[in-house]
Amino acid sequence: MTKVLRRPVFFIGLVVTLALFAVALLSLVWTPLPPSRMNIVHKLKAPFDFGLLGTDQFGRDVASMLMVGAWNSLSTSILAVALGASVGTAVGVTVAMRRGWVELVVMRGCDIVFAIPPILSAMMLGAFIGSGRFTAIIAIGTFMVPVFARLTLGAALQIWTRDYVMAAIGMGRSKAKITLAHVLPNISNQIIVQVTIQLGLAILTEAGLSFLGLGMPPPNPTWGRMLADAQTFLGQAPWLALMPGMAIALAVLGLNMLGDGLRDLLDPRDDS
Repeated sequence: MTKVLRRPVFFIGLVVTLALFAVALLSLVWTPLPPSRMNIVHKLKAPFDFGLLGTDQFGRDVASMLMVGAWNSLSTSILAVALGASVGTAVGVTVAMRRGWVELVVMRGCDIVFAIPPILSAMMLGAFIGSGRFTAIIAIGTFMVPVFARLTLGAALQIWTRDYVMAAIGMGRSKAKITLAHVLPNISNQIIVQVTIQLGLAILTEAGLSFLGLGMPPPNPTWGRMLADAQTFLGQAPWLALMPGMAIALAVLGLNMLGDGLRDLLDPRDDS
């Protein structure tokens, strides 16, 4: 506990991230008003004039939309990162076992995938299967596969040079068993840190896709589409863009701070 308190970056990131998850989960059971309820009489009301954060051009409660948008953005990002982390980790440890031409082919394939931005991938997928949540998850997750594959490969190769791994090889244990027993447990900390950081990037990317109309379809509120809808009313109702913009920035900042703090906290070389 003392080690945690000595790292304010980690502590602040943890508090912000927990608050984000709490708001997202709370939206599943309660919001101040139904987020899709329109009330034209109260359209474009300023914060505190009607509701905590005002209303949009259709009279919908901004606070309720932000809460539900937190769940939609966060759940999409978590699924995308889970896809990228699971596939990328599996690829990385497999390449570390095989090496040789397998490493060359897989890494060049990762370079190709990494060169295609997730927004472009979502546009190409949308042309075939239509835009929506599934498209966003596949596009973001695919972009993150090479990130985790490179990280896992580099960390796993270091573990394969350790004495206890050499001893296990000398005892005749298979590479698959060594990977499960020694490699994965010793690189799990790095994967956890990367997952945290990539989750922030996924939220930002999901917001970009929703802004372009490639995310979850209406009437499901997302932070990115709230920003897109607010463009027309920037002069008349600037809070419509300010609120989701602040939510995105705070979520990404909190997750990045949490990831940086976890990196220091889980570093076995740091005993402070």
